[in-house]
Amino acid sequence: MLSVPLGRLAAFCSRRALMVSVLALLLAVGAVVATKTRLGVSTDTGGLFSAKLAWKKRQTMFKQAFPQGEDQLVAVIRAEIPEEAQATSRELAEALRATSHFRSVDLPGQDRYLRHNGLLFLDAKPLEALLEKTVDAQPFLGQLASDPSARGLFGALSLIGQGVARGQANLSSFAASLNGFADNLAQAAAGHPVPLSWQKLLSGSLSDMGGHYTFVVTQPKLDYGSFAPGGVATDAMRAAIAKLEFVRSGRAQVFITGSVALDDEEFATVAQGMVAGLIGSLVLVALWLILAVRTWRVIVPILLTLVLGLLLTTGFAALVVGTLNLISVAFAVLFVGIAVDFAIQFSVRFRAQRDAGGAVPAAGEALRMTGRETGVQILVAALATAAGFLAFTPTAFVGVAQLGLIAGFGMLIAFACTLTVLPALLTLFRPRPVHGEIGFTWARPLDRAVVRARRPILGISAVLALAGLCLIPSLRFDGDPLHTKNPNGEATRTLHLLMADPLTSPYSVELLAPNLDVARGLATRIGRLPLVHDVLWLGSFVPEDQGPKLEMIADAAQILLPTIEGQTVLPAPDAAALRAAAARTAADLAPVAAKLAPGDPLVRIAAAVTALKDAPDALLLDANAALTRFLPAQLDELRDVLSVNKPVGFDDVPAHIKRDWLLPDGRAHMEVHPRGGLNNNAKLHAFVRQVSAVWPELAGSAVTIVESARTVVHAFSVAALSALAAIAVILLVVLRRPKDMALVLAPLMLSALLTVLLLVAIPEPLNFANVIALPLLLGVGVSFNIYFVMNWRSGLDGPLASPTARAILFSALTTGTAFGSLAASHHPGTASMGRLLLLSLACTLLATLVFVPALLASVRRRTAG
Repeated sequence: MLSVPLGRLAAFCSRRALMVSVLALLLAVGAVVATKTRLGVSTDTGGLFSAKLAWKKRQTMFKQAFPQGEDQLVAVIRAEIPEEAQATSRELAEALRATSHFRSVDLPGQDRYLRHNGLLFLDAKPLEALLEKTVDAQPFLGQLASDPSARGLFGALSLIGQGVARGQANLSSFAASLNGFADNLAQAAAGHPVPLSWQKLLSGSLSDMGGHYTFVVTQPKLDYGSFAPGGVATDAMRAAIAKLEFVRSGRAQVFITGSVALDDEEFATVAQGMVAGLIGSLVLVALWLILAVRTWRVIVPILLTLVLGLLLTTGFAALVVGTLNLISVAFAVLFVGIAVDFAIQFSVRFRAQRDAGGAVPAAGEALRMTGRETGVQILVAALATAAGFLAFTPTAFVGVAQLGLIAGFGMLIAFACTLTVLPALLTLFRPRPVHGEIGFTWARPLDRAVVRARRPILGISAVLALAGLCLIPSLRFDGDPLHTKNPNGEATRTLHLLMADPLTSPYSVELLAPNLDVARGLATRIGRLPLVHDVLWLGSFVPEDQGPKLEMIADAAQILLPTIEGQTVLPAPDAAALRAAAARTAADLAPVAAKLAPGDPLVRIAAAVTALKDAPDALLLDANAALTRFLPAQLDELRDVLSVNKPVGFDDVPAHIKRDWLLPDGRAHMEVHPRGGLNNNAKLHAFVRQVSAVWPELAGSAVTIVESARTVVHAFSVAALSALAAIAVILLVVLRRPKDMALVLAPLMLSALLTVLLLVAIPEPLNFANVIALPLLLGVGVSFNIYFVMNWRSGLDGPLASPTARAILFSALTTGTAFGSLAASHHPGTASMGRLLLLSLACTLLATLVFVPALLASVRRRTAG
């Protein structure tokens, strides 16, 4: 019914070739203008799902309630000693505040309230041990308080030596501190003085309680008109980092991460892969076309038609969608991979045209015959492929729904270009007639072999299909977006560094309790769950059991504060004073060192001080600066924490901390951290299940991963059934026979089940990026199968030797080339998309070239009437 009008359409465009070409050029220019002015890209992964979903609504509510936690650019600082990390973070924060690129700059963990009340946050036993050790060090601290220099340090070490000589000093609890002194003094004596960590020496292992990293958390000003909205702020941060003292000396490293850096980094990787993939696929497609159609006079029209269709599809996206997401940007490569099939089918069949006497007809007549013969087949293939894509459009998986809309209409655009612009271009380029066979003459024995082996082929296919059906429940969906990011990017590498620490893990659960009383009970219940490490809420900033702790602090303060407060501080020493102090200490330690084991820290200290007394003046002064650089600040902090004399409550928590954990209406924000990194889907799901059993209304990154996976799987199922139903209806309308419809759908289902079999066997998990292989598998499968079935209905024997087989094979090769370019991407999500597309294409090609001929050979033919 449609074949005659489609043939006439191709012939009309051939007769009006120049006019059609000019109109196509004007449309292309319009599409380029629309793309340039109206098409943008969003890297927001949160926009990949419908805002109407319950879990998305909760997530949005949290973002609105606590906007300070969104759009963050974070500097993660790792240094040799804690003081260097803190100094680096403060210096960086000052530099960033001096620029105009940041809305806020914060130093979490360095708040005055937390530092002042730091001892109250310790458990009773560690606090008691720390205070006892500090009290034992009273003479040592007194010496340093009056003389915070290397001279004072040498004097304090002399006191230790004298105490050991008299048998009045038990140094067992100070072994770690003495080893620290010995290490730094040895480095200074060797001519390489480095800063000494007084925080580690006085606090020991407690200094590591806050983690191994220090942070500067910022909210940059974003430019959403740029492909990297946080690019300017990130550049400003990098410039500031390069100027930091300890970064330049190599003693500190600063890494950049946060949602802004991750999004910018991911889009850069995806865009780079897509652009490279598009260019590479077009080049390689051209090479395959040389083998498929053998002349540039056909290759150039195909490529021009392909480019036109791509430009028009991009223009459609600009007008209808406006903003692409991280999934829909893949439409360009997918368009090239699929639309080229239509052009190849038309061109190969055009070159194979013969009249009743076997002569080659004129170009116009050949195009009419080609349009009549292949137009309906290409239309069905385009409609079926579009249906596969558009099936995702109604689902809550907005990322693929958008891709489905663009690519679905792109298939219709590709069909229109193939039946109009391609005939016009073929007329203008005037390819020479082909006098030989276009099909694969060497494949005729294969056709006969398939007919003979049709029963074993069908039997093996049935077994493989059954195995694939049984393995469907074993398919894994990996909903963790970190697994689809480029692992070599700085932001992602930094995030992986933080995963080992539950307090900095990117996986957490958030909830809102009605009030602080409910929050207190929830914190206790949730904190007992096996997979929960801790629960952070406003109560976490109010120490527990303060009474006994205050008593311990008061007792220690009564002994220590008179020693370290109100001292007359000696003037800074010169090189001569330092040398004299070193000589006295060497003399005091020599008798003691002679009686100790060679590896004892006092022996090492004595050797280092002996070497320093003979060191050059410049080295002595450098050693003095390095050894005591952070001493005054540590003494000030010790005075501060010992001055705590009253309990603190919710009212004492500073407003800027309360803002993160308490809403004006009294609702309490709570954040649950998992035990261990949970970089594992099964454990992550279990963690969310445990917490939701206590409080079902959850949000947070862990919930997003779990719920988005469920949303994708549901969308996947709905789209698959919808696509199959739509394709079945299209086939039934066109073919008008249920049996013929089944002949097309059977190999389609086989290829799908073979893909499942390979996914489980390899294994290759499904993720946000590669699920688009589903509509593509359906579309390409129908395209290939419909060509063979419709030719079979027309009475064609020997499908493998036909021009259709040639077109299908080279279509598959060109499509595989496009998908292979995705598989080579540095972006794991894009690469997994390419791998899955290649797998599904291979299964489709196997079903089309082996199963379909065997199936058709087993079915009684009834020619189309």
